Amino acid sequence: MAILVAGGAGYIGSVTVELLRAAGERVVVLDNLVRGHRAALDADIPFYLGKIGDRALLERIATEHELESCIHFAAVAYVGESVKDPAWYYENNVEQGIAMMSTLLHVGVRRVVFSSTAATYGDAQHDPISEMEPQWPVNPYGWSKLFMEQLLHSFDVAYGLKFVALRYFNAAGATEKCGEHHDPESHLIPNVLLAAAKESLEVPVFGNSYPTPDGTAIRDYVHVVDLADAHIRALGHLRRGGASDFLNLGTGHGYSVMEVIEAARKVTEREIRVRVEPPRAGDPPRLVADPSKSKTILGWMPAKSDLRTIIESAWRWHQRHPRGYAS
Repeated sequence: MAILVAGGAGYIGSVTVELLRAAGERVVVLDNLVRGHRAALDADIPFYLGKIGDRALLERIATEHELESCIHFAAVAYVGESVKDPAWYYENNVEQGIAMMSTLLHVGVRRVVFSSTAATYGDAQHDPISEMEPQWPVNPYGWSKLFMEQLLHSFDVAYGLKFVALRYFNAAGATEKCGEHHDPESHLIPNVLLAAAKESLEVPVFGNSYPTPDGTAIRDYVHVVDLADAHIRALGHLRRGGASDFLNLGTGHGYSVMEVIEAARKVTEREIRVRVEPPRAGDPPRLVADPSKSKTILGWMPAKSDLRTIIESAWRWHQRHPRGYAS
Protein backbone atom coordinates (compact mmCIF):
# COMPACT_ATOMS: atom_id res chain seq x y z
CA MET A 1 0.00 0.00 0.00
CA ALA A 2 1.27 3.45 -0.91
CA ILE A 3 0.52 7.11 -0.23
CA LEU A 4 -0.02 9.30 -3.28
CA VAL A 5 1.56 12.73 -2.68
CA ALA A 6 0.11 15.11 -5.27
CA GLY A 7 2.40 18.09 -5.69
CA GLY A 8 5.12 16.18 -3.87
CA ALA A 9 7.94 17.94 -5.75
CA GLY A 10 6.90 21.34 -4.35
CA TYR A 11 8.19 23.09 -1.26
CA ILE A 12 6.03 21.62 1.50
CA GLY A 13 5.28 18.48 -0.49
CA SER A 14 8.94 17.51 -0.87
CA VAL A 15 9.61 17.97 2.85
CA THR A 16 6.58 15.82 3.65
CA VAL A 17 7.83 13.13 1.27
CA GLU A 18 11.21 13.28 3.03
CA LEU A 19 9.58 12.75 6.44
CA LEU A 20 7.23 10.03 5.20
CA ARG A 21 10.15 8.08 3.77
CA ALA A 22 12.09 8.49 7.01
CA ALA A 23 9.09 6.95 8.78
CA GLY A 24 9.18 3.91 6.46
CA GLU A 25 6.13 4.82 4.37
CA ARG A 26 5.78 3.89 0.70
CA VAL A 27 5.32 7.06 -1.33
CA VAL A 28 4.34 7.81 -4.93
CA VAL A 29 4.61 11.38 -6.25
CA LEU A 30 2.50 13.03 -8.96
CA ASP A 31 3.54 16.53 -10.04
CA ASN A 32 3.37 18.61 -13.21
CA LEU A 33 6.61 20.46 -12.22
CA VAL A 34 5.10 23.84 -13.07
CA ARG A 35 6.17 25.00 -9.60
CA GLY A 36 7.86 21.85 -8.28
CA HIS A 37 11.39 20.49 -8.74
CA ARG A 38 12.25 16.89 -9.57
CA ALA A 39 15.64 17.48 -7.91
CA ALA A 40 13.83 17.91 -4.57
CA LEU A 41 13.04 14.17 -4.58
CA ASP A 42 15.30 11.15 -4.28
CA ALA A 43 15.86 9.43 -7.60
CA ASP A 44 14.35 6.14 -6.40
CA ILE A 45 10.94 7.63 -5.50
CA PRO A 46 8.23 6.54 -7.98
CA PHE A 47 7.46 9.76 -9.85
CA TYR A 48 4.78 10.56 -12.43
CA LEU A 49 4.84 13.75 -14.47
CA GLY A 50 1.35 15.00 -15.21
CA LYS A 51 -1.78 16.80 -14.07
CA ILE A 52 -3.69 15.71 -11.00
CA GLY A 53 -6.91 15.73 -13.06
CA ASP A 54 -5.61 13.20 -15.59
CA ARG A 55 -8.02 10.37 -14.79
CA ALA A 56 -6.23 7.78 -16.93
CA LEU A 57 -2.89 8.58 -15.29
CA LEU A 58 -4.38 8.37 -11.79
CA GLU A 59 -5.96 5.01 -12.57
CA ARG A 60 -2.61 3.78 -13.89
CA ILE A 61 -0.84 4.94 -10.70
CA ALA A 62 -3.46 3.20 -8.56
CA THR A 63 -3.05 -0.01 -10.54
CA GLU A 64 0.73 0.03 -10.28
CA HIS A 65 1.00 1.01 -6.60
CA GLU A 66 -2.21 0.05 -4.70
CA LEU A 67 -2.94 3.47 -3.21
CA GLU A 68 -4.41 3.67 0.29
CA SER A 69 -4.46 7.47 0.83
CA CYS A 70 -3.57 10.81 -0.72
CA ILE A 71 -1.87 13.96 0.58
CA HIS A 72 -2.85 16.74 -1.81
CA PHE A 73 -0.47 19.72 -2.16
CA ALA A 74 -0.89 20.32 -5.89
CA ALA A 75 -2.03 23.91 -6.43
CA VAL A 76 -0.84 27.25 -7.72
CA ALA A 77 -0.64 29.60 -4.77
CA TYR A 78 0.24 33.24 -5.52
CA VAL A 79 -2.44 35.68 -4.36
CA GLY A 80 -1.54 38.46 -6.80
CA GLU A 81 -1.25 36.04 -9.70
CA SER A 82 -4.68 34.63 -8.92
CA VAL A 83 -6.17 38.12 -9.25
CA LYS A 84 -4.50 38.62 -12.63
CA ASP A 85 -5.32 35.15 -13.99
CA PRO A 86 -8.27 33.68 -12.07
CA ALA A 87 -9.17 31.27 -14.89
CA TRP A 88 -5.88 29.42 -14.46
CA TYR A 89 -6.35 29.21 -10.68
CA TYR A 90 -9.86 27.80 -10.94
CA GLU A 91 -8.84 25.37 -13.68
CA ASN A 92 -5.74 24.13 -11.86
CA ASN A 93 -6.93 24.19 -8.26
CA VAL A 94 -10.65 23.41 -8.65
CA GLU A 95 -11.34 21.74 -11.99
CA GLN A 96 -8.27 19.51 -11.73
CA GLY A 97 -9.00 18.92 -8.04
CA ILE A 98 -12.56 17.76 -8.72
CA ALA A 99 -11.34 15.29 -11.34
CA MET A 100 -8.69 13.97 -8.95
CA MET A 101 -11.09 13.46 -6.04
CA SER A 102 -13.63 11.70 -8.26
CA THR A 103 -10.94 9.39 -9.61
CA LEU A 104 -9.58 8.65 -6.14
CA LEU A 105 -13.07 7.55 -5.12
CA HIS A 106 -13.29 5.39 -8.25
CA VAL A 107 -10.02 3.58 -7.42
CA GLY A 108 -10.99 3.06 -3.78
CA VAL A 109 -9.04 5.78 -1.93
CA ARG A 110 -11.07 7.05 1.01
CA ARG A 111 -8.50 9.12 2.98
CA VAL A 112 -7.26 12.56 1.89
CA VAL A 113 -5.13 15.17 3.67
CA PHE A 114 -5.66 18.49 1.92
CA SER A 115 -3.31 21.46 1.85
CA SER A 116 -5.55 24.47 2.44
CA THR A 117 -4.79 28.02 3.52
CA ALA A 118 -5.63 30.80 5.94
CA ALA A 119 -6.55 32.79 2.81
CA THR A 120 -9.98 31.15 3.04
CA TYR A 121 -10.72 33.48 6.00
CA GLY A 122 -10.27 36.65 3.95
CA ASP A 123 -10.27 39.78 6.12
CA ALA A 124 -10.61 38.07 9.49
CA GLN A 125 -12.39 39.95 12.26
CA HIS A 126 -10.79 38.16 15.21
CA ASP A 127 -7.24 37.79 16.53
CA PRO A 128 -6.02 35.12 16.83
CA ILE A 129 -7.99 33.36 14.09
CA SER A 130 -9.78 30.14 15.02
CA GLU A 131 -11.59 27.68 12.78
CA MET A 132 -14.85 29.35 13.85
CA GLU A 133 -13.90 32.51 11.93
CA PRO A 134 -16.29 33.12 8.99
CA GLN A 135 -14.74 32.26 5.64
CA TRP A 136 -15.02 34.84 2.88
CA PRO A 137 -11.86 34.98 0.72
CA VAL A 138 -10.75 38.21 -0.92
CA ASN A 139 -8.91 36.67 -3.89
CA PRO A 140 -9.40 33.80 -6.37
CA TYR A 141 -6.64 31.73 -4.71
CA GLY A 142 -8.53 31.73 -1.41
CA TRP A 143 -11.80 30.94 -3.17
CA SER A 144 -10.22 28.01 -5.03
CA LYS A 145 -9.12 26.47 -1.74
CA LEU A 146 -12.47 27.11 -0.09
CA PHE A 147 -14.27 25.46 -3.03
CA MET A 148 -12.11 22.37 -2.53
CA GLU A 149 -12.80 22.35 1.21
CA GLN A 150 -16.53 22.36 0.46
CA LEU A 151 -16.14 19.64 -2.15
CA LEU A 152 -14.33 17.43 0.37
CA HIS A 153 -17.09 17.99 2.92
CA SER A 154 -19.73 17.09 0.33
CA PHE A 155 -17.79 13.98 -0.71
CA ASP A 156 -17.59 12.92 2.93
CA VAL A 157 -21.36 13.24 3.38
CA ALA A 158 -22.25 11.57 0.08
CA TYR A 159 -19.48 9.02 -0.46
CA GLY A 160 -17.65 8.50 2.83
CA LEU A 161 -14.40 10.17 1.73
CA LYS A 162 -12.63 11.11 4.98
CA PHE A 163 -10.37 14.15 4.96
CA VAL A 164 -8.44 16.64 7.03
CA ALA A 165 -8.05 20.12 5.52
CA LEU A 166 -5.05 21.96 6.99
CA ARG A 167 -5.21 25.74 6.81
CA TYR A 168 -1.62 27.03 6.80
CA PHE A 169 -0.52 30.43 7.87
CA ASN A 170 3.07 31.24 6.71
CA ALA A 171 5.35 28.33 5.79
CA ALA A 172 9.08 28.95 6.13
CA GLY A 173 12.41 27.25 6.81
CA ALA A 174 14.13 24.22 5.30
CA THR A 175 15.57 20.79 5.98
CA GLU A 176 19.13 19.80 5.15
CA LYS A 177 17.85 18.43 1.83
CA CYS A 178 14.78 20.45 0.85
CA GLY A 179 14.21 24.19 0.78
CA GLU A 180 12.14 26.98 -0.73
CA HIS A 181 12.72 27.78 -4.40
CA HIS A 182 10.00 29.70 -6.20
CA ASP A 183 10.23 31.73 -9.39
CA PRO A 184 9.16 34.40 -8.87
CA GLU A 185 9.68 34.43 -5.10
CA SER A 186 6.99 36.30 -3.19
CA HIS A 187 7.66 35.14 0.38
CA LEU A 188 9.41 37.39 2.89
CA ILE A 189 12.06 35.12 4.43
CA PRO A 190 13.65 33.81 1.21
CA ASN A 191 13.65 37.34 -0.20
CA VAL A 192 15.34 38.65 2.96
CA LEU A 193 17.99 35.93 2.69
CA LEU A 194 18.51 36.68 -0.98
CA ALA A 195 19.20 40.30 -0.03
CA ALA A 196 21.64 39.07 2.63
CA ALA A 197 23.47 36.94 0.07
CA LYS A 198 23.51 39.66 -2.60
CA GLU A 199 24.09 42.83 -0.66
CA SER A 200 23.27 45.03 -3.65
CA LEU A 201 19.59 44.02 -3.30
CA GLU A 202 16.96 45.65 -1.10
CA VAL A 203 14.03 44.03 0.65
CA PRO A 204 10.73 45.76 -0.11
CA VAL A 205 8.73 46.49 3.05
CA PHE A 206 5.11 47.02 2.11
CA GLY A 207 3.85 49.58 4.59
CA ASN A 208 5.33 50.87 7.85
CA SER A 209 2.33 52.65 9.33
CA TYR A 210 0.22 49.72 10.45
CA PRO A 211 -1.20 49.74 14.01
CA THR A 212 1.56 47.37 15.20
CA PRO A 213 4.50 48.05 17.56
CA ASP A 214 6.95 48.89 14.73
CA GLY A 215 4.42 49.81 12.04
CA THR A 216 5.01 46.73 9.84
CA ALA A 217 2.63 43.83 9.28
CA ILE A 218 2.69 40.82 11.61
CA ARG A 219 2.44 37.22 10.43
CA ASP A 220 2.48 33.74 12.01
CA TYR A 221 5.44 31.70 10.66
CA VAL A 222 5.54 27.89 10.82
CA HIS A 223 8.61 25.78 10.07
CA VAL A 224 8.06 23.57 7.05
CA VAL A 225 9.09 20.50 9.08
CA ASP A 226 6.33 21.25 11.57
CA LEU A 227 3.86 21.57 8.70
CA ALA A 228 4.99 18.23 7.24
CA ASP A 229 4.64 16.64 10.67
CA ALA A 230 1.06 17.91 10.88
CA HIS A 231 0.21 16.24 7.55
CA ILE A 232 1.60 12.93 8.75
CA ARG A 233 -0.33 13.25 12.01
CA ALA A 234 -3.49 14.08 10.06
CA LEU A 235 -3.05 10.92 7.99
CA GLY A 236 -2.58 8.91 11.16
CA HIS A 237 -5.78 10.45 12.53
CA LEU A 238 -7.70 9.27 9.47
CA ARG A 239 -6.11 5.82 9.57
CA ARG A 240 -7.34 5.43 13.13
CA GLY A 241 -10.89 6.17 11.99
CA GLY A 242 -10.87 9.83 12.98
CA ALA A 243 -13.56 12.16 11.71
CA SER A 244 -13.06 14.63 8.88
CA ASP A 245 -12.04 18.09 10.08
CA PHE A 246 -10.67 21.55 9.26
CA LEU A 247 -7.60 22.61 11.24
CA ASN A 248 -5.39 25.69 11.48
CA LEU A 249 -1.61 25.28 11.37
CA GLY A 250 0.15 28.16 13.10
CA THR A 251 2.03 28.93 16.31
CA GLY A 252 -0.30 31.45 17.90
CA HIS A 253 2.53 34.01 17.82
CA GLY A 254 3.34 36.56 15.15
CA TYR A 255 6.47 38.40 14.02
CA SER A 256 6.55 41.71 12.20
CA VAL A 257 8.35 42.26 8.91
CA MET A 258 11.06 44.27 10.67
CA GLU A 259 11.45 41.61 13.37
CA VAL A 260 12.06 39.04 10.61
CA ILE A 261 14.63 41.30 8.93
CA GLU A 262 16.43 42.02 12.21
CA ALA A 263 16.53 38.31 13.09
CA ALA A 264 17.98 37.58 9.64
CA ARG A 265 20.67 40.22 10.17
CA LYS A 266 21.75 38.43 13.34
CA VAL A 267 21.70 34.96 11.78
CA THR A 268 23.51 35.92 8.57
CA GLU A 269 25.77 38.57 10.09
CA ARG A 270 25.02 40.66 7.02
CA GLU A 271 23.56 44.12 6.64
CA ILE A 272 20.20 43.80 4.92
CA ARG A 273 18.96 46.88 3.14
CA VAL A 274 15.26 47.69 3.08
CA ARG A 275 13.06 49.83 0.86
CA VAL A 276 9.71 51.00 2.21
CA GLU A 277 6.89 50.84 -0.32
CA PRO A 278 3.16 51.57 -0.05
CA PRO A 279 1.09 48.84 1.63
CA ARG A 280 -0.46 46.27 -0.67
CA ALA A 281 -4.22 46.30 -1.07
CA GLY A 282 -5.87 43.70 1.12
CA ASP A 283 -2.89 43.14 3.43
CA PRO A 284 -4.22 43.12 7.01
CA PRO A 285 -2.01 44.43 9.82
CA ARG A 286 -1.91 41.11 11.67
CA LEU A 287 -2.61 37.45 10.81
CA VAL A 288 -2.03 35.02 13.65
CA ALA A 289 -3.53 31.55 14.10
CA ASP A 290 -5.29 29.99 17.02
CA PRO A 291 -3.80 26.46 16.65
CA SER A 292 -5.45 24.95 19.72
CA LYS A 293 -7.79 22.69 17.74
CA SER A 294 -4.95 21.05 15.78
CA LYS A 295 -3.11 20.49 19.04
CA THR A 296 -6.19 18.80 20.53
CA ILE A 297 -7.15 16.69 17.49
CA LEU A 298 -3.69 15.75 16.23
CA GLY A 299 -1.51 16.21 19.30
CA TRP A 300 0.50 18.61 17.12
CA MET A 301 2.97 21.03 18.68
CA PRO A 302 5.25 23.09 16.41
CA ALA A 303 8.73 22.17 17.65
CA LYS A 304 10.93 24.13 15.21
CA SER A 305 8.92 27.27 14.62
CA ASP A 306 10.79 29.87 16.65
CA LEU A 307 11.97 32.60 14.30
CA ARG A 308 15.72 32.05 14.71
CA THR A 309 15.46 28.31 13.99
CA ILE A 310 13.37 28.98 10.89
CA ILE A 311 15.82 31.54 9.51
CA GLU A 312 18.93 29.51 10.38
CA SER A 313 17.60 26.45 8.56
CA ALA A 314 16.63 28.48 5.50
CA TRP A 315 19.98 30.31 5.44
CA ARG A 316 21.95 27.05 5.56
CA TRP A 317 19.92 25.68 2.66
CA HIS A 318 20.31 28.83 0.58
CA GLN A 319 24.07 28.89 1.20
CA ARG A 320 24.34 25.31 -0.08
CA HIS A 321 21.96 26.04 -2.97
CA PRO A 322 22.67 29.62 -4.11
CA ARG A 323 20.63 29.06 -7.28
CA GLY A 324 18.01 26.89 -5.59
CA TYR A 325 17.47 23.51 -7.21
CA ALA A 326 19.11 24.87 -10.36
CA SER A 327 22.39 24.45 -8.44
